Amino acid sequence: MKRIIACLMLLLGAVGFSQAVETPSQLKIRAATKLAKKFLRKQGIMGMSISVSQHGELIWSQGFGFSNKKPRTRVAPDETIFRIASVSKSITALALAKLAEDKWIDLDSSIYKYVPDYPKYKYDLTVRQLGGDLSGIRHYKDHAEYTYNKKMSITEGLDLFKNDSLLFEPGSRYNYTTFGFVLLSEVMQKATNIPFDTFVNDTIFKPLKMEHSMMDVSDALVPNRIQFYRSSFLKKPVLASAVSNEFKVAGGGFLSTSEDLIKFGNEIIFPKIVSKESLSQIAASQHLLTGENTGYGIGFAVEHTKKGTPKYYHPGGGVGASTLLAIYPEEELVIAVLTNLTGVSMQDFGNELESVFLD
Repeated sequence: MKRIIACLMLLLGAVGFSQAVETPSQLKIRAATKLAKKFLRKQGIMGMSISVSQHGELIWSQGFGFSNKKPRTRVAPDETIFRIASVSKSITALALAKLAEDKWIDLDSSIYKYVPDYPKYKYDLTVRQLGGDLSGIRHYKDHAEYTYNKKMSITEGLDLFKNDSLLFEPGSRYNYTTFGFVLLSEVMQKATNIPFDTFVNDTIFKPLKMEHSMMDVSDALVPNRIQFYRSSFLKKPVLASAVSNEFKVAGGGFLSTSEDLIKFGNEIIFPKIVSKESLSQIAASQHLLTGENTGYGIGFAVEHTKKGTPKYYHPGGGVGASTLLAIYPEEELVIAVLTNLTGVSMQDFGNELESVFLD
């Protein structure tokens, strides 16, 4: 009898042990969750959403914290809508690739082919240079431009910079610029005679079933849209000032969820909207006139992982938003991170998540 009881205990213990053993995927998710909670606390973030897919399947999607203080609503990665800030540039790039593939736009043509009334600069510049931050058009000159709160159309927004001289001869230097993407969106809507946000909605969001993605209209009531915060002197989140992003939608004015961005990222890996050849036009590093790589394509930073495999990504920083989208085509991996706090550095955290999921 004692022998039977002992055998039963060993059997039950073995079953319990087998149930407790975690798969490699579960171990990665547990490690990533621990990193995310630490990051949330350290940065004083009110709400964050992280989604990860591999081989086209969602493997982890989790909300952290709250979308607002009152009422305290928990973040849900499938429906909580964030500002995605400069990740918008990647969406604009895919829309541009579609226009180029369908022969609406020639990337190497002068911008004046599409906007002939735009003020003439000392140098000509191409659509490709505009999208690759090689145009010489300036970025924000001060905090007031970054937080501009006058509702304007894209065309009206050009007035902020169109009469300023170029910073350099196009192609001679790299200079990150959201205003360059404002002009790019004007080029795109003039070429198609379709409002830019309408074109993106019909060409990108609808086909990819990105049902929670849209332009950030400042006076619109958007269900499940998160509240936007900045960090106070005591590292406590307080409501950020209002901002109008309509005129700079192409460079930093879209709203989305982390799960919608996963759908977008998988389009870059498994393209259906455009061909792989067209994707290579935006996801390959551009070059200076000297031949030097810039590390930026159109709407994507282009680098390599520690393993030497390609990595396409874009961080974002806006009023009430710090974000990151990273795409690893060889590993068929996509990581999307959205927060509702201004001024959070996302690069190190993104690298930590990369180390976990590429290990």
